[in-house]
Amino acid sequence: MPSERILSLYGPGLLGGSVALAVQERMPKVKLRFWARRESAAEAIRARGIQAEFFTDAAAAAAGASLIILCTPVETMAGLAQQIVTADLAEDCLITDVGSVKGSVVRAVEPVLGHRFIGSHPMAGSEKTGVEAARGDLFQNAACLLTPTDLTRPEDLQRLRNFWVALGCRLLEFGPDEHDVKVARISHLPHMMAAITTLAALRGDPEAVKCAAGGFRDTTRVAGGDPGLWNGIAMSNRPALIAQLREASVALGELMHILEGQDEAALRQFLTEAKALRDTLVPVKPVI
Repeated sequence: MPSERILSLYGPGLLGGSVALAVQERMPKVKLRFWARRESAAEAIRARGIQAEFFTDAAAAAAGASLIILCTPVETMAGLAQQIVTADLAEDCLITDVGSVKGSVVRAVEPVLGHRFIGSHPMAGSEKTGVEAARGDLFQNAACLLTPTDLTRPEDLQRLRNFWVALGCRLLEFGPDEHDVKVARISHLPHMMAAITTLAALRGDPEAVKCAAGGFRDTTRVAGGDPGLWNGIAMSNRPALIAQLREASVALGELMHILEGQDEAALRQFLTEAKALRDTLVPVKPVI
């Protein structure tokens, strides 16, 4: 069980709020803090029943904390790191994040924060945003990807492992750049393909949405996510995402060639391969 004293969360959105709710339930002795840019965010935090001290000063929120988690858009983390490092940081202060991109974040943040920073990426987001959508069970059975580097101290990595396991996560560990390639495949590409499917289906005939059923809803669900958030993610992981989109365009070209040639055997094989790969997905265990 983690031995954290004070947890400072930067950004009271879906993930920050969910961490707070989970910690409040599972680690009741941990003192919670929230940082946000606007004082008005405090009301939404209190409305969710989260008992936390609130700050708009990034350095003040960091002072004395044993664990700091950056839950803001990835493009804001370097600026926050510059403010946090000026604080009176606790000797054992460990800093992590929940961002969907790691290579650019680590390259920007690690030179500022040093060995204190270890990247985390709980794969537990949603197309919904804001603390209003936060859930205390969001991380139960979710994969959390940790991205230690050569600067990472083993004892700090173990503390971070303990924290995420206590919130219900199962852990995987990669270097930051390998993380970005894998997440481009399994998260960023599917989001962009959902957007493409939505545009291809409805841009030419918006009235067709009246015919939509489960297949369209399931396939395009994540296209309902915050465009601003996903703009930052896509641009921050641009090289890996472009590579995956090129692979997707090859697969799309293959399918078009099969259909234009009326090759039923090839189409059956194409769909069978896709089904076999989809069937390797680990089922999500229900939260009890």
